[in-house]
Amino acid sequence: MTRKSDSEAPVRTGAACIQSYLKQLDASPGVYRMLDAQARVLYVGKARNLKARVSSYARPTGHSARIARMIRETASMMFLTTQTETEALLLEQNLIKQLKPRYNVLLRDDKSFPNILVAKDHDFPQIKKHRGAKKEKGSYYGPFASAGAVNRTLNQLQKVFLLRNCTDATFESRTRPCLLYQIKRCSAPCVGYVDKADYRALVADAERFLQGRSTRVQEELAEQMQAASEAMEFERAAALRDRIRALTQVQQSQGINPRGVAEADVIALHMEGGQACVQVFFIRAHQNWGNRDYYPRIAGETAPAEVLQAFLGQFYDNKEPPRLLLLSDQIEDPDLMAEALSEKAGRKVEIAVPQRGEKLELVSGALRNARESLARRMSESATQAKLLGGLAEAFGLDTPPARIEVYDNSHIQGTNAVGAMIVAGAEGFVKSQYRKFNIKGTDLTPGDDFGMMKEVLTRRFQRLLKEDPDRQGEAWPDLLLIDGGAGQVSAVDEILRELGVQDITMVGVAKGVDRDAGKEEFHRAGQRAFALRHNDPVLYFVQRLRDEAHRFAIGAHRQKRAKAIGATPLDEVPGVGATRKRALLAHFGSAKAVSRAGLADLKAVDGISDSLAETIYGYFHEKG
Repeated sequence: MTRKSDSEAPVRTGAACIQSYLKQLDASPGVYRMLDAQARVLYVGKARNLKARVSSYARPTGHSARIARMIRETASMMFLTTQTETEALLLEQNLIKQLKPRYNVLLRDDKSFPNILVAKDHDFPQIKKHRGAKKEKGSYYGPFASAGAVNRTLNQLQKVFLLRNCTDATFESRTRPCLLYQIKRCSAPCVGYVDKADYRALVADAERFLQGRSTRVQEELAEQMQAASEAMEFERAAALRDRIRALTQVQQSQGINPRGVAEADVIALHMEGGQACVQVFFIRAHQNWGNRDYYPRIAGETAPAEVLQAFLGQFYDNKEPPRLLLLSDQIEDPDLMAEALSEKAGRKVEIAVPQRGEKLELVSGALRNARESLARRMSESATQAKLLGGLAEAFGLDTPPARIEVYDNSHIQGTNAVGAMIVAGAEGFVKSQYRKFNIKGTDLTPGDDFGMMKEVLTRRFQRLLKEDPDRQGEAWPDLLLIDGGAGQVSAVDEILRELGVQDITMVGVAKGVDRDAGKEEFHRAGQRAFALRHNDPVLYFVQRLRDEAHRFAIGAHRQKRAKAIGATPLDEVPGVGATRKRALLAHFGSAKAVSRAGLADLKAVDGISDSLAETIYGYFHEKG
């Protein structure tokens, strides 16, 4: 890949600016970026022929309103040439995700999906939920649309196949069966209630089910139940009957299980009122493994083909595509996208827009879900917009706030202190923007809420000023809500003045008379406290914001406290990670015993090298 260096940026903007770049370009494939006068990226696009594509923007007419606006704002351009158009397509989607240009379709929620892992590094394999890189040895089945879908399937699989889900350490330490054996969800291999051969047979059955060969599994279970009944082994027959019922429940909970589609992602798009919803159903092993909806950001009157193409490129940027994609609408470059995804997967990936039969039924079902999901979201957005408008009126804001930040602290007598920030906006709570702050100040008096809030806000706004001093991004809040009264507001106002950001509206929310919810008082610097009507929807909205901040702060505090409780002096020893820590504790029984152990005793522990033993011994000896 080569980069074409820009000449000095033209003073002109719009079509004239774009025209000035044409003499630098040739017919190479590549990616182009359009930037505004502040060098912010407006749009990223790819082209089979850069000169031809860029020249189309230089024409004075024939553009949609969205593209015309983008052209008018363009003050400079950047170009990257590639060897192939496929490479350009992949690079385009990568840059869109990184730069988030205003005029591109942008997939905002791009979390990874969980899988079921049947581990293969043990004589008695464990079955469990797995998310992230597939580094563990074993068989992976997925993706599932959500953790809930995995958990439901795992619960039922435990009933059917009686596989263990405990960790290897727990497995090795058991001397009697756990509760899961008592409630018939595990065959208790930890205490020898099932031998290796029988357990491997259970694992094989579970994998056949996850591969879509459940009919044969049911037939075998039915045959075993019949044989047990005929041999008058009624307890075993009843257990097999329960397993067959559980297997049936798994299949029922999966809903639609297509016969003619073994592996596919069903992707349907519905657009309305300037918004879009993409619904994705995951079909694996002839089974429906759940669905998830996405709401990509679109700019103006974007065509469905462009929205869906951008979605596919960004969605599969960090995910392995299935062998078949069933779409509700045709995309701009189906052959090119199929080639790019096939190259990424290392096997053929087919893209189709079905017109009849079972595949069309699958797409129609996904489209119905997309339409209903978008209707619900638009209804919720209208309610949220009304609440934000009411909030602006109550607190004297010129416009409804696009970003609200709410702060709270949590501690117990000053210990394990944590500050928390939650974010809300036009689409409700923005949980991806939540932040927790471990209080680092060593000069704070235990329980000094003012001092904690000062540290949190100082760290927050110093970072904002460093990353976006011109306040051009979306990370700057329009409204700050803090938990506290006049004293807290005065202290926070002083902090903001010191940082030079006193133009952001800041409101303190105090519980009011008898600390009773519903009698909150609102405080602003230099103004008298005021209250809202008891039944005002805006009051309930502020209560929800405050309660969410409180919930998040308490959760962060409990997490920190639990980590502190489980901490040992071994955590500070260089070279001692979780595995070696477990080995040392298992050998000596406690961290104190490790600290008192002799060098020869330390060297005798499995997994502890001579040099590490000397490090551990030296650490505690020097400390002593």
